[in-house]
Amino acid sequence: MSSIRIVSPEEVGKNPTAIPPLLFANLKSLYTRRAERMRQLAKESPLGGYLTFAATVVDAQDKARHDHPLTVDLTDVLKNASDRPPLATDTYPRSEHWQTLLLSIIAELMPDAPEHVVPVLESLQKMSAKEREALATALLAGEYGKVGSDKAPFLWAALSLYWAQMASQIPGKARTEYGEGRHFCPVCGSAPVASLVHIGTDAGLRYLHCSLCESEWHMVRVKCSNCEQGGSLNYWSLDSEKAAVKAESCSDCGSYLKILYQEQDQYVEPVADDLASLVLDAKVEEEGFARSSINPFMFPSGE
Repeated sequence: MSSIRIVSPEEVGKNPTAIPPLLFANLKSLYTRRAERMRQLAKESPLGGYLTFAATVVDAQDKARHDHPLTVDLTDVLKNASDRPPLATDTYPRSEHWQTLLLSIIAELMPDAPEHVVPVLESLQKMSAKEREALATALLAGEYGKVGSDKAPFLWAALSLYWAQMASQIPGKARTEYGEGRHFCPVCGSAPVASLVHIGTDAGLRYLHCSLCESEWHMVRVKCSNCEQGGSLNYWSLDSEKAAVKAESCSDCGSYLKILYQEQDQYVEPVADDLASLVLDAKVEEEGFARSSINPFMFPSGE
């Protein structure tokens, strides 16, 4: 079983792998593309209202990114990471920058927020920094019952932007090694939101898209992204065999993950298309499979 580790450029050597094992997000375009896709999908979706609101949250993320840039030296972090993700959520010491981003996102959303959302935003706004840190710790640890599905998307929006800003500044390179934990992001250790089969220079290659830091890491196809077995995979879609969005289920571990195909729709976007295809989730879960991913706008209410 192989894994991906980030090392110094010198350690990668002069003969890097032909397949790029890790791709960092281009934050200057990521949020605008995501918001545009959400609004496009909203036009024909029963979740149109929520997709449109989610797009406004993504717009607020982009404005916070522009208004509150982050510069951080991660050289020592990379040196001390050993075989762990350098920005692992359970060990990396968060700065207060993520809270600055959160308050910026809240301020941007507040004037036009739906009536039922305003009290949630006000609650987060009025909390002490210590209370917000406690909620962030619980959310990143998957203790959703301590956070609440109403607050989680806004907290995650700020935490995700913070981690994405840091990931874009990692000074190292990635290489493929033997090890475990391929399902989790090699940058921050978080679960993926979905997988994406690329077109262009990486045509035909599948990458898992991180739900937190927005990085993408290579994962071979016809293997379960959760347990890496390949003998019991099935593919589910809502329309045809050539659907741009499918669910890949594994009978060995009982999990499933969405897989998006750019060759069928070049505009597919992991967070937007995963959220817009919740009917597919219901179909696959009725068959007894459990989701192995996180969507930033779809947190469970319980633990």
